[in-house]
Amino acid sequence: MLNPVELNVFVMAAETENFSEAARRLGVTQPTVSVQIRSLEDRLGIALVDGTGGHVGIEDTMVSLQGEIVGLLQIGCTTASGKYVLPRILGELRKAHPRVEVQVRITTRHDALELLRSGDVQVAVTSLQEPAKDLDYRRFATDHIVLIAPPDHRWAHVRIRPADLVEGEFISREPGSGTVAAVREALAGHDLGVDDLPQIMELGNSEAIRIAVAEGIGVAFVSAMVATEAGRNEVAIVDIEGFHPERTLYMVRDSSRSATRAQAAFWDYAFSDETAALRDRITNLVVS
Repeated sequence: MLNPVELNVFVMAAETENFSEAARRLGVTQPTVSVQIRSLEDRLGIALVDGTGGHVGIEDTMVSLQGEIVGLLQIGCTTASGKYVLPRILGELRKAHPRVEVQVRITTRHDALELLRSGDVQVAVTSLQEPAKDLDYRRFATDHIVLIAPPDHRWAHVRIRPADLVEGEFISREPGSGTVAAVREALAGHDLGVDDLPQIMELGNSEAIRIAVAEGIGVAFVSAMVATEAGRNEVAIVDIEGFHPERTLYMVRDSSRSATRAQAAFWDYAFSDETAALRDRITNLVVS
């Protein structure tokens, strides 16, 4: 049974769109307003307050209480996830819930987590796992990293050894990228470091790197998702003996914040049977 006091506090907060002003009008403290609204959220099982700044979405809430899922879903992710993972999930989600508005913010894997911590997004998709009390990481898929080269490159149709990499001319991502981190870890197993790979260019976008490789500028490590999007004769995948960099893609949410119904719908669908084929396809995408 709903608590009339909690409902009254919620209505006042929605009317003023400010917890401090709602508390003043009600003659209570601001923490009391926060506690009452959090209690009502727990009772209803939905988020009543937008975590991006305390906005009280009364219209969306009333529609959601009638069973239809509405509201804004904000996601922070890296480039590869934003292009190759999220569209396949969000397309189906929007078919089921057309009144959900989605905003995707493409950024670095570290900044995706920072946006989540600050409440500017409700979900992050990243390969970076930073210890934090309230961040809930769930493995989505394994992303394999491969070396691509121009089709006429000397490495294009032969098997090379990891030691041969020191003779290449590399187009690289920025040092903090997940691709670089995965390659660094794999190189360490062969007594090599990223600095041992001659770099001729740094680009902050996997698509730009793929194009640069196709133009014959150099070779590069990229996600297998990026490599397989290339035209059949655009780039070649280099076979490196015993060298298999990979990174784990995580969906991340902040468990200290109440989930909106849009967020909950996205999370449930991302790990549903319907997306199992997508998750398996990414994980099993080993290109040779």
